[in-house]
Amino acid sequence: MLRSIIGAITCENDRKKIRGTVVLMKKNVLDFTDLRSSFLDRVHELVGQGVSLQLVSAVHADPTNGLRGKVGKPAYLKGWITTITPLKAGESAFKVTFDHDEEIGQPGAFIIRNNHRSEFYLRTLTLEDVPGHGRIHFVCNSWVYPADKYDTDRVFFTNQTYLPSETPAPLRRYRERELVNLRGNGTGELKEWDRVYDYAYYNDLGNPDRDRKYARPVLGGSADYPYPRRGRTGRPPSETDPNTEGRLPLLMSLNIYVPRDERFGHIKMSDFLAYALKALVQFLLPEFEAVCDCTPNEFDSFQDVFHLYEGFKVPAGALLDKIKDNVPLEMLKELVRTDGEGLFKFPTPQVIKAEDKSAWRTDKEFAREMLAGVNPVVIRRLKEFPPESKLDPKFYGNQNSSITKERIENHLDGLTINQALEKKRLFILDHHDTLMPYLRRINTTSTKTYASRTVLFLKDDGTLKPLAIELSLPHPDGDKFGAVSKVYTPAEYGVEGSIWQLAKAYAAVNDSGHHQLLSHWLNTHAVIEPFVIATNRQLSVLHPINKLLHPHFRDTMNINALARQILINAGGVVESTVYPSKYAMEMSSVVYKNWAFIDQALPADLINRGMAEKDPDGPHGLRLVLDDYPYAVDGLEIWSAIESWVEDYCSFYYKTDEMVQKDSELQSWWKELREEGHGDKKDEPRWPKMQTVKELINTCTIIIWMASALHAAVNFGQYPYAGFLPNRPTISRRFMPEEGTPEYEELKSNPEKAFLKTITAQLQTLLGISLIEILSRHSSDEVYLGQRDTSKWTLDATPLQAFEKFGRKLADIEKKIIERNGDERFKNRVGPVNMPYTLLYPSSEGGLTGKGIPNSVSI
Repeated sequence: MLRSIIGAITCENDRKKIRGTVVLMKKNVLDFTDLRSSFLDRVHELVGQGVSLQLVSAVHADPTNGLRGKVGKPAYLKGWITTITPLKAGESAFKVTFDHDEEIGQPGAFIIRNNHRSEFYLRTLTLEDVPGHGRIHFVCNSWVYPADKYDTDRVFFTNQTYLPSETPAPLRRYRERELVNLRGNGTGELKEWDRVYDYAYYNDLGNPDRDRKYARPVLGGSADYPYPRRGRTGRPPSETDPNTEGRLPLLMSLNIYVPRDERFGHIKMSDFLAYALKALVQFLLPEFEAVCDCTPNEFDSFQDVFHLYEGFKVPAGALLDKIKDNVPLEMLKELVRTDGEGLFKFPTPQVIKAEDKSAWRTDKEFAREMLAGVNPVVIRRLKEFPPESKLDPKFYGNQNSSITKERIENHLDGLTINQALEKKRLFILDHHDTLMPYLRRINTTSTKTYASRTVLFLKDDGTLKPLAIELSLPHPDGDKFGAVSKVYTPAEYGVEGSIWQLAKAYAAVNDSGHHQLLSHWLNTHAVIEPFVIATNRQLSVLHPINKLLHPHFRDTMNINALARQILINAGGVVESTVYPSKYAMEMSSVVYKNWAFIDQALPADLINRGMAEKDPDGPHGLRLVLDDYPYAVDGLEIWSAIESWVEDYCSFYYKTDEMVQKDSELQSWWKELREEGHGDKKDEPRWPKMQTVKELINTCTIIIWMASALHAAVNFGQYPYAGFLPNRPTISRRFMPEEGTPEYEELKSNPEKAFLKTITAQLQTLLGISLIEILSRHSSDEVYLGQRDTSKWTLDATPLQAFEKFGRKLADIEKKIIERNGDERFKNRVGPVNMPYTLLYPSSEGGLTGKGIPNSVSI
């Protein structure tokens, strides 16, 4: 009001004006408790201390300001007090009017100062009728804190795209300075308003201050425990170990530092994820423990497990009230019925929705899930027999397989072993070498398990049948004496049939641990985080590769930080529910020693596992060894669509290899990624050199594949397949019963009870399926592959057209997936459990759908 009066007196309103619209979301929309800041913001508005914006010239430099673009006079948001904020979280539009200054010419950026007491989320600024330029749009998508929280001004650029060398000279210093701000200075504890992206080791998993048994090794920075880097928080060290970062109290879990713009959006936060994870650990685990402590800690039959999906009783009174009062979200409250019966109820997993609820136990389904389940990335073609170990015999003795041809040759449809190998019809699910070095230590915990190898045969109808399962233990006299192994073969009836079911369960336990720790956590969550950090530190928001990759990093740092706080930490949910227990993360570090970036490309992965061969005439340049391999068939189509989109995009900005070589930001990004983000792998000789357009295209395709489709394939099937834990048990608690023991007699007399007493216990089952239900859900604001959260992410028409083509191609792939799932020739796509393979179906609605490829590792 005061500004309007002054403007009228000075005739300021007679000058040419540039009118704009700012779209933002006030903090008080998201935080109804922050009424004091909201009130003070209004006071500041009354006395003229509101939100100011200044346009920055893209064409005229200011010699008195280091040749930075000239800065216009401040303009202020109008109507902060009078604009009615939506009752539910949402955006508000504010008008702003700038004086047109010929000295500014074309604006290329703007400076914003927030003189309020509270932050707001700035979505966009749109300028109308800029003389000579028409409409100019700025996509911001950033939290703006009060100006006294920053050492330098907040600057936002237009949605134009520039390589560093092509940036208008007046904007270069702003571009460079913004990157310096985002890198920080590497010191101090980071606060919520800091916008710093920096690296740290995984030294935040242990909690030695709680008890020495919760101490864990530092992952990263050593030859023994290499690991990708995480985002730095700067928290002080623990009191008892200076190498371990101090931990936040559980109640503060949601306040763990990640750059504010990397935090979950308001919809996702309120939808379910963060509060659900916190509630799971803080409230549900103690209550489940209370329930299980007052009842036998076992399921007696599969019917007992089925009751979880029909509703099971939680004792009335304080326990039930505590759950209801402290689970602040609809998703978990759905579990507790409000009709007074106090029933807890889980959704029915797809794997037991078929009419035949025992179909999951068939050998055909057991084998099919290696091709179309939640972990279809491990099975490989067997190229030698018997299978050989790669473990060093100097330390581990003879670890080669003890499976003999006599045990399996009669089940090869008339072929000999050599003929089956030549015809590429033998396959293996091999967890032996990964697990054996840790098995002796793991079995000192409550876990009692084996290192497994499962050998399979490709039948004429395209399905796999298991031939044998080998279960191995370390030699009791020491590792150098090799493995002690037993081989089990299929049986349907009697105690032999029950033993075979247990052998499959031990193999499934191995596969579940491999899935959670390696296929899922390490190969998507952990390895992507350094790319998020390096991109923000080295590639300006104006850079085309930043614009290409940015959607594929959404929420990754936040979900990883939460995981380190309450899921993969010492004593966390993963250690409580997955068999490696306290050795879980340490094992994933040892596996990372063999990780190579270029092997993450789907074609390379399939070739390395012997599941495909190069074929210039074949689709995607490959020929699958096993035609009906749903993950590979659908995945290759998604891969090729991503690759085509990335090629169209990169080729628009990089016409020659020399342009790649001379792009200073790109070269700094790639150097830092290799030497810092994945610093323990910096000497890996097979990193792309980033000298050609082809290398850039392949690199970006791999990054997008890992963040989107690969993660979707190993994440969103967790509840559909493993929500019924007997199908994918995560723990085994006793060894295979030996003849002449009480356990063997129980197996003969009550095989279901013996099976359930061997695998995951009741408490861990409840905790485990609660967790994977949360992690298998889509947020209602999810952005899927082929989508963007704004259509104005770039001004360049050719990339926008290429992106539309990408979306159309993904829609065509969806149609093909539906057609293949309905084709009875492809028996691995549906299987005995009548569960179509949809994990690589690109789109989805929110919730527990078993389909959809989000752009990023966002859950």
